[in-house]
Parts: sequence; C-alpha cells; structure tokens
Amino acid sequence: MDLLRAVDNTQIRTDFPSFRPGDTVRVHVKIKEGEKFRIQVFEGVVIARKRNGVSSTFTVRKVSSGYGIERIFPVNSPIIEKLEIVKSGKVRRARLYYLRGRRGKAARLKEIGRGERKLKSDS
Repeated sequence: MDLLRAVDNTQIRTDFPSFRPGDTVRVHVKIKEGEKFRIQVFEGVVIARKRNGVSSTFTVRKVSSGYGIERIFPVNSPIIEKLEIVKSGKVRRARLYYLRGRRGKAARLKEIGRGERKLKSDS
C-alpha cells in the first residue's frame, strides 16, 4: 500500500494556488488540434471541488450566450497549463449547485478580498 501512495504522490501537482468553491478562476487548457497545441481559457465560478488524492477534480461554471456551461477538470491533469484566481466569492457551502437555477443578478456572489479570508481558528 505504501508503494501505491508513493506513486500517487509523485503525480500530485503543487503549482496551483489554493482555491475554493465560490472563487472565479481562469483555467488555461491545452487543446490539441491536429499536431499542434493551443491554449484556450475557460473562466467561471468554481461550484464544486472533489478532493480525492490524485483523482481530485473541480467543476467550473460559466454562462456563455445565455447557456450555462459546466466543465469538470482533473486537478492533476497535464492539460491544465495554468490556473489563475480572478476573484473570491463569499459562500457558506461546499457545493454551489443552486447557482444552476439562477440567472443574471441572482447568480452573483459577494466578493471578498483574498486577505480577508479567515480560518475558523482565527476568531
């Protein structure tokens, strides 16, 4: 079992900033077209994060031309070139699936600064 964990730990990426559900992120994804690769940016709100070691994923939702688009990204995948945090939203849930039923201003999240985030042990 230790051998499996050792192999898994070599595959885990550590170059991502820490992000949570409610954060608006910009994910730079490698897209293969023929023999060439190009970078495509997918920007949206993180609505879920599944933490499962090497198979961890996060779901990003954006609205494009009036249609909600959700994309699930594996955290440790080599297709993710870069991940940027655009802004942080104040949320009280780990899964933001309720945003699927909201449109326009109702789907907005209150913004907090990155330095204002407090841990429960701080208070």
